[in-house]
Amino acid sequence: MADAFVGTWNMKDSEKFDEYMRELGVGFTVRQIGAKTKPTTIISLDGDKVILKTQSTFKTTQINFKLGEEFDETTADDRKCKSTMTIEDGKLVHIQKWDGKETSLVREVNGNALTLTLTIGEVVSIRRYVKAQ
Repeated sequence: MADAFVGTWNMKDSEKFDEYMRELGVGFTVRQIGAKTKPTTIISLDGDKVILKTQSTFKTTQINFKLGEEFDETTADDRKCKSTMTIEDGKLVHIQKWDGKETSLVREVNGNALTLTLTIGEVVSIRRYVKAQ
């Protein structure tokens, strides 16, 4: 089922990402850089492991995980999280938990488009990606 997400995805546009980062507790300077960055996400499979790499001029991160198994994650903004990735209703659902807080990052593919919906509390950010040819 994760096959639908495999590929290289280039960010096209973003809504309310600064508000999302602020709610996470990201400082002003990093938010300014993050708001201007258009990352590329590369998703691949290695057996039963999923590899999700996010590249930008600011920072590159990579997580390797098995669906449904909790793993340790250090985010681009240096949060240390306990994370879980699952497939629910055709969507790749990523839950991060740290310091009593929780955020969800939900990826949904529709043809050559990937929509990433980031939610923390009442704040929802949408980031849209297009599949590289």
